[in-house]
Amino acid sequence: MVNDPFLYGQIAAANAVSDVYAMGGVPKTGLNLVGYPDDKLDLDWLGRILEGGAERCRAAGVAIVGGHTVRDAEIKFGLAVTGLVHPERILTNAAARPGDRLVLTKPLGTGFVTTAHRADACPEDVFRAAVAGMVQLNDIGRDAMLEAGAHSATDVTGFGLAGHAYEMAAGSGCTLVFELSRLPLIPGVEALVRKPFFTRASATNAAYVAAGLRVEGEPDPTRVEVFYDAQTSGGLLISVPADRADALVDGARKRGAAAACVVGEVTERQGEALLVVKE
Repeated sequence: MVNDPFLYGQIAAANAVSDVYAMGGVPKTGLNLVGYPDDKLDLDWLGRILEGGAERCRAAGVAIVGGHTVRDAEIKFGLAVTGLVHPERILTNAAARPGDRLVLTKPLGTGFVTTAHRADACPEDVFRAAVAGMVQLNDIGRDAMLEAGAHSATDVTGFGLAGHAYEMAAGSGCTLVFELSRLPLIPGVEALVRKPFFTRASATNAAYVAAGLRVEGEPDPTRVEVFYDAQTSGGLLISVPADRADALVDGARKRGAAAACVVGEVTERQGEALLVVKE
């Protein structure tokens, strides 16, 4: 994704702790999981990757308790994370309620940005904006959603906003309606939403939700593609009572989530449609 090993470690660690935050929990321990071609690459790179991961873990209050390392053909790094949450206050991705508003806490487009970056075709300011979002911990969204009394949440990663929203809708027995014009995008990403920067995951995500997706009107094709775009260390998608949505957005922004905004609503199940997208 990125050429800087320290940054790579930071992004991987921030991504790894997000599932605990999405459930309203506090991450406590992390176990490093590494695949590394030590027969081809200098171990200094591995050291920098682990340092980057350790920096984000310290910021999250996570103790690294060890790890597993194997030789692999390509670099892989992540963490197995454990955390704590009161059993009566667990947030799941299956508890959205009709009448809720949907809030997203980070901008979209990391798949397009990182693909373009690998091809040396991404403007530096666009890349840096994407990196800032990927490194940011989702404790910001967690704290804001707990304060606002959210009903349901999920972190947005490889399935893209479309795939993770689809799972929330299916689990909750509701329909999630998105206004694509409201989606927060990484500044400048629109210029990268084109061939050859589409990833295979975009097509996979689109196919995954196709049976339960209804498109209304003529939404911007670029924003439709970003809806499918696979994210790395994306934000939280949160379902919150309508009268608390603005408070959640304000709380997230005050904590540093500058792009947090309302992106849609939850309705009663609309026939076969789990997701509805419109302009």
